[in-house]
Amino acid sequence: MDEEYDVIVLGTGLKECILSGLLSVDGLKVLHMDRNDYYGGESTSLNLMQLWKRFRGDDKPPEQLGASREFNVDMIPKFMMANGGLVRILIHTDVTKYLNFKAVDGSFVYNKGKIYKVPATDVEALKSPLMGLFEKRRARKFFIYVQDYEDNDPKSHEGLDLNKVTARELISKYGLEDDTIDFIGHALALHIDDSYLDQPALDFVKRMKLYAESLARFQGGSPYIYPLYGLGELPQQAFARLSAVYGGTYMLNKPECKVEFDGDGKAIGVTSEGETARCKKVVCDPSYLPDKVQKVGKVARAICIMSHPIPDTNDSHSAQVILPQKQLGRKSDMYLFCCSYAHNVAPKGKFIAFVSTEAETDNPEVELKPGIDLLGPVDEIFYDTYDRYVPTNNHGADNCFISASYDPTTHFETTVTDVIEMYSKITGKALDLSVDLSAASAAEE
Repeated sequence: MDEEYDVIVLGTGLKECILSGLLSVDGLKVLHMDRNDYYGGESTSLNLMQLWKRFRGDDKPPEQLGASREFNVDMIPKFMMANGGLVRILIHTDVTKYLNFKAVDGSFVYNKGKIYKVPATDVEALKSPLMGLFEKRRARKFFIYVQDYEDNDPKSHEGLDLNKVTARELISKYGLEDDTIDFIGHALALHIDDSYLDQPALDFVKRMKLYAESLARFQGGSPYIYPLYGLGELPQQAFARLSAVYGGTYMLNKPECKVEFDGDGKAIGVTSEGETARCKKVVCDPSYLPDKVQKVGKVARAICIMSHPIPDTNDSHSAQVILPQKQLGRKSDMYLFCCSYAHNVAPKGKFIAFVSTEAETDNPEVELKPGIDLLGPVDEIFYDTYDRYVPTNNHGADNCFISASYDPTTHFETTVTDVIEMYSKITGKALDLSVDLSAASAAEE
């Protein structure tokens, strides 16, 4: 192992695999190691036996659930925005040829105790039972402003500089009600709290546009897509193959994986089983450098196996429902994720649903109840919590680049932001994601 690598990546979680792919495509020499004997780290995918072993120890799953291997239960399930950052990265790295995507049926929001389709365009605003007659008209005007807004066309700005005007000021110009702002901000623009209201409105408007453009792309019921067989396909099929194409090396089942530092505290290599591979930089998830991260929160979630879709979602075989924090009197949103045999993640007739949120108490069963109550009867339910960490190190001083833990969101927007920021820190350059989006469309029918 006397070779020197530009980068050693530790852990095969999604973020690490994406970065390893991006860096390989850039021509860097990458060694990718994992202490586990499986791909995916925290974001791995489990069959039924593995799921039982993880949550129920020695118990065996009941036979009526179906064949174990027909289950692919993603531990960190997230949908991708059809025109979003992750799809752009997959095209940029040319891994779309290893994956088959399928549109997600529905995108919903919880309001005053009920589930509604998220209206994303002026036409949908007029039809949406979420709003009364006059509010529909106000919302329609706002949606038209957003749809027509173009950065480089001042005529479309209606005299507003969105780099200066806050989202709150922009919205107040249209006189929208709080409930409307709630679903637009959280279920459409996918902000995870309300701090965006006091930021410049440009990012908020761009997020709304991304949602509408993604929705238009497949004429499905949602702007989201998801790989057949689940996200486990990404690290395993797509990025491991990509790495091989670019001369990268993957090594699973490497115990210990100890990062070595020189006298100045800079990472210079990784030792496993008595051998050290040298490198200039180390990229890893928080579990590999626990003394360089801090706990910032905890995710609570329930994993459910069901024999039916989530009620009131138009029988969607795959769907996301966002429960905005204000609707629940909470500090953080709650998310429902549902997928099924339609995406080959469960046997025919079976559905997998997740309810997840940032934990605000030590009792996930009580805390997740508002989401679980929306699921209807479940065959099996597993409760789980995990801690969320963020890096505290100075990467300029120690050459270590550590990803943040996965948040409870059921979409990739926050994950991709972290990956793109890490890429820029590692390489010192911006990631160019202006790709031909149609490159990913053939497989997605």
